[in-house]
Amino acid sequence: MSRKMNPSIQTITDFNGDVNELFKIDVNSDVPILCTRNLFFFPGVVSPIIIGRPASLKLLEYQQKDPEGIFAVFCQKDVNVDLPQEKDLYKTGVYAKLLRIMEMPGNGGSVTAILQALGRCELEQITHYTPFYRGIVKHLEEVYPLEKNKEFRTAMQDLRQKVVEYIHLNDEVPNETEFVIRDTTNDIICLSFIQTNLPFTVTDKANLIKGADTMERLFRTLRLINRDLELLRLKQSIQTKTRQDLDEQQREYFLKQQIKNIEEELGGEGTPERKELTEKAAKKKWPESVKAIFDKEITKLDLLNSQSPEYSVQLNYLQTLVDLPWAEYTKDDLDLKRAQRILDRDHYGMEKVKERILEYISVLKLRGDLKSPILCLYGPPGVGKTSLGKSIAAAMKRKYVRVSLGGLHDESEIRGHRRTYVGAMPGRIIKSIQKAGSSNPVFILDEIDKVTQNTINGDPSSAMLEVLDPEQNNAFHDNYLDVDYDLSKVLFIATANDLNTIPRPLLDRMEIIEVTGYITEEKIEIAKRHLVPKELENTGFDMSGEKPVFAKAALEKIIESYTRESGVRQLEKQINKLLRKLAFLKAKDGKLPYKKITPAEIEDLLGKPPFYRDIYQGNAYAGVVTGLAWTSVGGEILFIETSLSKGKAGKLTLTGNLGDVMKESAVIALEYVKAHVDKLRVDYRIFDQYNIHIHVPEGATPKDGPSAGITIATSIASALTQRKVRKNTAMTGEITLRGKVLPVGGIKEKILAAKRAGITDIVMCQDNKKDISEIPAIYLKGVNFHYVENVQDVWDFALTDEQVKNPIRFEIEEQK
Repeated sequence: MSRKMNPSIQTITDFNGDVNELFKIDVNSDVPILCTRNLFFFPGVVSPIIIGRPASLKLLEYQQKDPEGIFAVFCQKDVNVDLPQEKDLYKTGVYAKLLRIMEMPGNGGSVTAILQALGRCELEQITHYTPFYRGIVKHLEEVYPLEKNKEFRTAMQDLRQKVVEYIHLNDEVPNETEFVIRDTTNDIICLSFIQTNLPFTVTDKANLIKGADTMERLFRTLRLINRDLELLRLKQSIQTKTRQDLDEQQREYFLKQQIKNIEEELGGEGTPERKELTEKAAKKKWPESVKAIFDKEITKLDLLNSQSPEYSVQLNYLQTLVDLPWAEYTKDDLDLKRAQRILDRDHYGMEKVKERILEYISVLKLRGDLKSPILCLYGPPGVGKTSLGKSIAAAMKRKYVRVSLGGLHDESEIRGHRRTYVGAMPGRIIKSIQKAGSSNPVFILDEIDKVTQNTINGDPSSAMLEVLDPEQNNAFHDNYLDVDYDLSKVLFIATANDLNTIPRPLLDRMEIIEVTGYITEEKIEIAKRHLVPKELENTGFDMSGEKPVFAKAALEKIIESYTRESGVRQLEKQINKLLRKLAFLKAKDGKLPYKKITPAEIEDLLGKPPFYRDIYQGNAYAGVVTGLAWTSVGGEILFIETSLSKGKAGKLTLTGNLGDVMKESAVIALEYVKAHVDKLRVDYRIFDQYNIHIHVPEGATPKDGPSAGITIATSIASALTQRKVRKNTAMTGEITLRGKVLPVGGIKEKILAAKRAGITDIVMCQDNKKDISEIPAIYLKGVNFHYVENVQDVWDFALTDEQVKNPIRFEIEEQK
């Protein structure tokens, strides 16, 4: 082995004559070769090295026999190679001769040799590796500046000054080096000494020794010393700054800061948090604009005290930035048959929604890339709107995420808070995307109709406009993130119970799909396929080995007598309640009391039924007409009752907790009847001498809407004429002052309510015929529809010529 010793014991030949004489070499091309580690000799320098490699020791023995013998010295590229080959050596080195050998105590068999470097040479080929290295070496000519070259002399003066400054700043270089440089008068020898002894890297020295032009080597050396001086000055500046205003609590931080700054300048990665952020950022596929912001913000992080509040705010922001799935998408499964199978497996019915999802998958399959639609599923509670999102995500193999918007009153919940606020965080949209881990999840916006509007904290519903606009959401701007994020590949599915509370601009951005309630037959199927197996598992019967079986009639009794809803949420609760009761009885008695649940056992397990089915009450009474109404839990039948009582005022009284619209419908119906008394063959004076009272039973239940218009008009007409209303008939429709019948909504729910009550004939507006055509045949079975255009058509069908039993005879007094 060979290595350079401490420069403090080095000497130098100060040659004041012609430097060419010193470097003039007259040797054969085949010379011995000494391989050094981490050490370059430059022409003219005398330097001691420690030699311990066996081949190098044999070379010294050989040279001792010929003190004037010349050999070549080449530095190896990798210090860890013990037996370097020709490819492992730098090609440029120097000739040298052995001046002296000293055996130093404690060197473990190594010796110290003092060598005199001569002219430069180039390795062409190694011919022998034993007993020591020999090879073909070519002498390299030198190009020296003229003796009176002012540029060279001035540059050397500058180099000497900078080296002295470097020695003062660098504690690793002995002070003796400064004395040697000051005492060496020959500029070329001084340059070689500086190049040999300053702690430049081996690569830098290899580049220096290659140049034949001494002037060029001088300027290269100046550039290197200037570079290292800048680093030393920076280090000293950092040390000076970190020494100012230190106290015991800050000492540890400033020391770490000093290390971090040095590492920053040397390309280090800093703290573990910074390293983690950098590693994550390197894997991101984000746009160049986002990358530029990340680089800018992570630079700010390095300048902050890790104990300061701003540090954690900045760190959280950067973590949010790298945790978002920029341009990361899951691969869609576009198999239509598989999607159909999953949707049918998880949800019974809902044909419209399933058809729309399959259409989307079909177009996506044909086109390959498509902006996702914004769907809004609206309908009564418990029909499976929210759970449908999970099935869609499973069908397309996308990630699933859900956000509940019910009661949302702060705009910042959608757009995020600006980072200037304490506790700032991104909005729910960005947080959910981060949670999903992909930029194209199925995103459920639950209860969008219950978002608060125009509060002191802004307007959250307006903030949703950008999220749900397919033309804008490819550049959604979150205040916390402060960069645009692409939401165009997200499949947004909103759910709502009532479209009337959703602002029109927001509603306009969504594709509305109605999810209607279930008929009893559908609820029975849903209970058999989904609810009963789920609740058997929840209550432990699946694990007990013995589990009850529900008869179809038992499920029907629970549906009809223990629930009143369009969906199946209450049905699920009642099934759970029944099974809990069975679990208690089994645990108490040690056996299952009922293996098959029939209607007879339902009351024992669930108690008395809280509801009764709305049943048609017959047509024995005049003035009582069956109407159809829509509620948030489905359709219902209601009864409009009209009675006349003697009174001079002839006033109209309305009772039954009616809303303003329904009251107006009653007034319009009465005015129409008054205007067409001749059609009914009624004395018009009856309105002056009799008061009219219209009542809608179940007065505790609020009722509103225009759809009872024709029902009220028929009820008044029946009461005035005492004619019977056609049996098993119900009606729905709005009327105008001229008697025209207008279409109404909620037709499917109203039909289900009519069927439950045993109604066989339904009267409705001619324009509602198109709604009937869209309803599956199973819903229409057993019901006849009669379409009308005006109130007269309603009376012609609904009022029979037969009067009720014991009709009231109205006594009309002659007016004076």
